[in-house]
Amino acid sequence: MHDNALHETILLVLGLLFAMLLLVMLGQKLRISYPIFLVLAGLALSFVPGLPLIVIDPDLIFLIFLPPLLYQAAWDTSWKDFWRWKRPIALLAFGLVFFTSTIVAYVSTSIIPGFTLALGFLLGGIISPPDAVAATSVLKGVKVPRRVTGILEGESLINDASSLIVFRFALAAVVSGAFSWHEAATSFVLASGLGLVIGLAVGYGFYLIHKYLPTTPSINTVLTFIAPYVMYLLAEEFHFSGVLAVVSGGLMLSYHSHRVFDANTRLQTASVWSSVGFALNGLVFILIGLELPVAVQGLGNYSLRQAITYGLIISAMVIVIRLLWMFPAAFVPRWLFRSIRTQEVSPGWQGPVIIGWAGMRGVVSLASALSVPLLLSNGQAFPQRNLILFITFVVILVTLVFQGLTLPAIIRLTRVADTEERMPTDEQEAGIRLRLRHVALAHLARNYEADIRDNEMISALQHRMQAEAQRTGNLLEALDYDESKRRALQRYHQVLLDVLQVQREELFVLRQEDVFEEEMLRHQEAQLDLDEAKISHMPH
Repeated sequence: MHDNALHETILLVLGLLFAMLLLVMLGQKLRISYPIFLVLAGLALSFVPGLPLIVIDPDLIFLIFLPPLLYQAAWDTSWKDFWRWKRPIALLAFGLVFFTSTIVAYVSTSIIPGFTLALGFLLGGIISPPDAVAATSVLKGVKVPRRVTGILEGESLINDASSLIVFRFALAAVVSGAFSWHEAATSFVLASGLGLVIGLAVGYGFYLIHKYLPTTPSINTVLTFIAPYVMYLLAEEFHFSGVLAVVSGGLMLSYHSHRVFDANTRLQTASVWSSVGFALNGLVFILIGLELPVAVQGLGNYSLRQAITYGLIISAMVIVIRLLWMFPAAFVPRWLFRSIRTQEVSPGWQGPVIIGWAGMRGVVSLASALSVPLLLSNGQAFPQRNLILFITFVVILVTLVFQGLTLPAIIRLTRVADTEERMPTDEQEAGIRLRLRHVALAHLARNYEADIRDNEMISALQHRMQAEAQRTGNLLEALDYDESKRRALQRYHQVLLDVLQVQREELFVLRQEDVFEEEMLRHQEAQLDLDEAKISHMPH
């Protein structure tokens, strides 16, 4: 019996993964961001007759999905950008979360019969954090200032922690029937601060392992998957913030990764994490859509029409709250502090509008709602649990689909421009490469003069780097948008890719001849792949 259940679970997961991949490909054809498309597809699948009811264990999301997804987000976040925009990030991740939770608490108690203030704060904590994956996946298709994406990514790293803390305090108040602001504030500071400390301590431990033990790229890659779970579980064991532990540890290890990882480890780790992160996110979003039957069940004294009305009112409210918060958060500090006005460029009205509209809810909101217990400590049913779950589902659906689908149009209508003076990305990339070539040439000339004179291979290395520096310099000139040089550069890339394809076809011929070992052929194929990847990342 147990084997049959395990067999069915494995088949279900594999089926969902395969369906998710097909749906993502279809969404790409339709030019719809994959989180939005997967939620809609999951919603449609939930109406298929005979499809088994899929009930998500919240521990599955909190323990299996959340640590690696947070770790990947922290790893990909620029610490420099995070620190640079720490004020707007903190105002969103802490200020807006608490403000949203408070407004939702008081409004929900006034419009929903039998809804207590503790239940209102519970609902507010559940639906206050936006989902970063949804926002950034939509933003990938449009051009927005780096400030906008940096703030959204930074906000998403912290707001999960602050909202979960609100959620847990409200849950404790519902269960115990008592609530103390002083105790809640003290617990919040302790949970946040010690969560950060645990994350940094565990991160430093893994840093030492990566640096001093005889690891390989495969071992390092596996260690990067173990690290977020150790950080999260250790912090949660002591009732501290596991989310902040993973975020702080991930940021620290990412910042120091160049000191402990070699090239092969970086390439392998990035490739594996990209695929795993995509699969985890895809599964979560399709599961959100499939949860509709669970959300509808057991509404009790409330009709479906009433529940939808409450959900739509609260959805509209969280959208409006975020938009209203953005402008005071963006401009009041500028009015109060002259140093901000002199050091920072004005964000304009477009940036706050885009960030305000990018408030799609997702994974953490669903997991929090599902983790509300069925029973109180006295054995009675948890009050309004199914209504809270249904409202959460409506908020996720409305914000993800409505705001997600309209966000690209909002960005185009605002005609937002990057107000910070910055080199074009093509020019930045070429400039970095030229700087690296010059440093390498200077190092060779300073330290290996005799080798350059006596060793043909080292002399050839110097000549190759000189030629690369010359090509990069020519590229910078071409980026002045002289049309003839631009066309010549594009033709250069086309020829390089064509030559690589011919070499790859020759490798296939060599495999048929059975003269060379497969391992050596794969090594050369990997070199060609790296060369092609390098060309594809060059400015076009």
